[in-house]
Amino acid sequence: MIPMNLTKSISILIILSIVLISCNNRDEERQGQVNDAALEEALLKANIEAVRVEDQQIDDFVDRNQWEVQKTGTGLRYLIYETGNGEKAEEGMVAEIEFEIRLISGELVYSSDVNGPKEFLIGKGGVEPGLEEGILLLHEGDRAKFILPSHRAFGLTGDQDKIPPKATLIYDVKLIKIKGY
Repeated sequence: MIPMNLTKSISILIILSIVLISCNNRDEERQGQVNDAALEEALLKANIEAVRVEDQQIDDFVDRNQWEVQKTGTGLRYLIYETGNGEKAEEGMVAEIEFEIRLISGELVYSSDVNGPKEFLIGKGGVEPGLEEGILLLHEGDRAKFILPSHRAFGLTGDQDKIPPKATLIYDVKLIKIKGY
């Protein structure tokens, strides 16, 4: 679920931006048309605010759960809580994982207990960018928690099934096996 304060903040920013842009376009020649540069700037500001709000929600979640996470430059948070002794994951390898995916609200949306383990070729897409990024931090046998901000998960559209638009995802992952392609 998208928190109401995030939805309201984004909606207000977009509406105010459109109103301001409309008021500034007095030129009769352009009347009725939105200035592309101004619209792009307003949407960029709204997006920056949405990312900031989601980032704060993730920080609050981490604090509530007292997790000692690391944060990457993309916004992925991770906690390796069990260390395996296998080979390190690298691009071009096939990863097999056991997993649970939860929304930041705690709702379980997918699990390898129900759906079976997931297997994918690292670096070739096919899974969420944040999951690939996280797997590259692991060795075979490691267990970790990944917090994927929406822009590193399913973004504005969700997965068209159980994951809603703009959803922050919490992965609990075990890297069962990696093998060369």
